[in-house]
Amino acid sequence: MRLWDWAVAAYGAPGVGEACLALQDSHDQNVPVLLWSAWVAATGRKPDEETIEAACDTARAWDSVVVAPLRSVRRILKAPVPDIDDGPRESVRNRIKALELEAERHLLDALEALAPEPSGPARPIIDSLAATARMWADVTPRPALIRLADALPA
Repeated sequence: MRLWDWAVAAYGAPGVGEACLALQDSHDQNVPVLLWSAWVAATGRKPDEETIEAACDTARAWDSVVVAPLRSVRRILKAPVPDIDDGPRESVRNRIKALELEAERHLLDALEALAPEPSGPARPIIDSLAATARMWADVTPRPALIRLADALPA
């Protein structure tokens, strides 16, 4: 299964979206790279440290230049703004939200291209999440990663 299709299905499972947003907002983790990490484990792929580092570098580039700026504007436009009608504000916000999702899809496509071919059975998702989270940040939020791993469909 392609990463994008897997990620959309996984994100829609009960508790996954909330776990991902908690990792993003409270632990400065990157949701697409974590979903990539879970997907590689679930599909029996074994990326080496260099591949995980390349995935994090790719995600950092996309996040800093494309995704984070779009997310910031989308979040600013979430609340009513004095002297701006709600209808046009929401219309622009929805277009930005669609662009943010498109940017995340492009990122997931780039991450999928980095993944090695499957080489065996599925691996424990928590192990892959922890390895990627360690590469992403100085602090590994293990309890939050466990919540995500437990929420992801088997």
